[in-house]
Amino acid sequence: MAEETGPTGQATGEAGAASGRLEAVMAAVKATGGRGPAPVEKWNPPDCGDMDMRIAADGTWFYMGTPIGRPALVRLFASVLTREGTRYVLKTPVEKIGITVDDAPFQAVEMAVDDADGQPVLVFRTNMDDLVRCGPGHDLRFAPGGEPGELTPYVHVRHGLEARLTRAVFLDLVERGEVREVEGTAMFGVASGRAFYAMMPAAQLEGSL
Repeated sequence: MAEETGPTGQATGEAGAASGRLEAVMAAVKATGGRGPAPVEKWNPPDCGDMDMRIAADGTWFYMGTPIGRPALVRLFASVLTREGTRYVLKTPVEKIGITVDDAPFQAVEMAVDDADGQPVLVFRTNMDDLVRCGPGHDLRFAPGGEPGELTPYVHVRHGLEARLTRAVFLDLVERGEVREVEGTAMFGVASGRAFYAMMPAAQLEGSL
């Protein structure tokens, strides 16, 4: 049989190569254990370039433009995700491969308050079921939103990776807000443990958020 050539054959070959690469990455990730975040900071593998994998702003993972519909597989990839500068990579002991992240790689989908020690601490659950105790090392930050006065809230999860708070969680957070003086200015923000995270000057609060 003659070897397939031309655009169709090229597309078939590229799809097969991409599928093979994904399977190789999956095998490497599974070899790390795949239960909870992997110790990516201990590994220094060669850089194998980038692959067509993307995390959309709503937290959906895509491969070659198609949503990855298996939650267990998404969690597997998330367990080896890390950030190096502005680049997001899947990192295993044998290779690291860059992927695209539209906004933040995770979503904070639930918030609870742990006040067992007398200092209420905010605890966020991500869409990957990570539990993040807000405080030093797991700080909140508030970036300017798309409209004047709007804020986009994030919490640091690990390795430079953040979770964007969903609108519902952000509204819960705002309900816990209070005004404190920060460097001589009355600021509206939220406390977690001994930390206070300022959102905006209290004078700008009305009509915002």
